[in-house]
Amino acid sequence: MHQHQRGRGTKVLWGLLLVAIAYGGLLYYRHTLTGRNTVDGMIGVILGLYVCSHPAANAVDALFLARAALRQVWSKWSGIRWLALNVVVALAGWLVIVSGAMRFAG
Repeated sequence: MHQHQRGRGTKVLWGLLLVAIAYGGLLYYRHTLTGRNTVDGMIGVILGLYVCSHPAANAVDALFLARAALRQVWSKWSGIRWLALNVVVALAGWLVIVSGAMRFAG
């Protein structure tokens, strides 16, 4: 599905960011989700990959946009905020992957 057909998906990105924060918060306060580190780790890695998949798809879409359209995204403040949100969500997903991998290995 092309990016123009599905829009920028800021609501989805905010939702994924909240899910990543909720996962981290649960692990921080409860120290476990299921009681088993391997299962908690698998959940974390899969969740982190899913969270990272949306910013990655947006990055691939941006790579294949025409140069004029990409310049238009960068020139507007809303476009810059959208790109920054993608970076933040990707970093949050990466942190979920790392914490899940640490649980899985530990």
